Amino acid sequence: MGNPELRQKPIFVSGLDGYHTYRIPAIVVSQKGTILAFCEGRKNSARDDGDIDMALKRSFDNGKTWERMQIVWDEGENTIGNPCPVVDQETGIIWLPFCRNNDRVFITSSDDDGASWSTPKEITKDVKLPDWSWYATGPGHGIQLMSGRLLIPCDHRQKDNNLMRSHVFYSDDHGDSWKLGGIVDDKTNECEAAETVDGNVYLNMRSYHGKNRRVYSWSKDGGDTWSESKLDDKLIEPVCQASIVRFTEAKKDDKNRVLFSNPASVKRERMTVRLSHDECQNWNDGKVLYEGPSAYSNLCVMPDMTVCCLYERGEKSPYETITLAQFNLEWLTE
Repeated sequence: MGNPELRQKPIFVSGLDGYHTYRIPAIVVSQKGTILAFCEGRKNSARDDGDIDMALKRSFDNGKTWERMQIVWDEGENTIGNPCPVVDQETGIIWLPFCRNNDRVFITSSDDDGASWSTPKEITKDVKLPDWSWYATGPGHGIQLMSGRLLIPCDHRQKDNNLMRSHVFYSDDHGDSWKLGGIVDDKTNECEAAETVDGNVYLNMRSYHGKNRRVYSWSKDGGDTWSESKLDDKLIEPVCQASIVRFTEAKKDDKNRVLFSNPASVKRERMTVRLSHDECQNWNDGKVLYEGPSAYSNLCVMPDMTVCCLYERGEKSPYETITLAQFNLEWLTE
């Protein structure tokens, strides 16, 4: 066993680089080991609408140093947000779905580790039903299934009754085309997915059931259909976004392990990372990354098995910084 290690540093600091507030973190690692940290740069206020741009910082040395911030997409006064990147492990291309004004859905891609991005292509008609209003991709990251399918977790509202539901869309042709997948039942919202070793897909969701608990659903067909959602009594939440990612699998490593992060409280505080050793059926008590104000988070795993948790963190409010925590299994389990 190695020594327990935990490093934390702010990556985006509200008020710097021309933006009032940075929110909605998403993080992936490219095939070449580049860390890409995305977020929303909110120009004039902390509000969820208004002039919001898609920001990115990259690190080529495992998070020690970071390039200057680049803006992936800026459409003037429009709200460009909800980054949900996914890396196609077969092609190396990084796909980045996002939304304009929480209504229309676009996708851009990079084949040079995030240095440049394609002109965004609108896919709204392929992934959104006519009776839906508000729409969000992610936020967080998408996943690639063993089949090669690229799966993007999302949520929407119904026009007629404003009910919220989680859903997914996917590509089976390496991003050439995108299709709407299965829809979960009511009172579900921002979500992330993990594929279990038996090929099922687990969707963990923000819940509006009024119980301060996460909900989850299962798919046995790659996200085409979903089981009835159920509350997870272990996963306390303040009604907030959370993240989930595969850490190890027994056929390649010693054990099956999946990681989960969220503010484990009824308030947006106590950013906590938990482990499941039984493919998302049960979660341990976890380890607290930060006791103070914290909110949205996103997890990824480096090639050397260092875990990255990019999360909203502050002293008085969670929205003062987006901070990167990096730690090893020894720290998580000590």
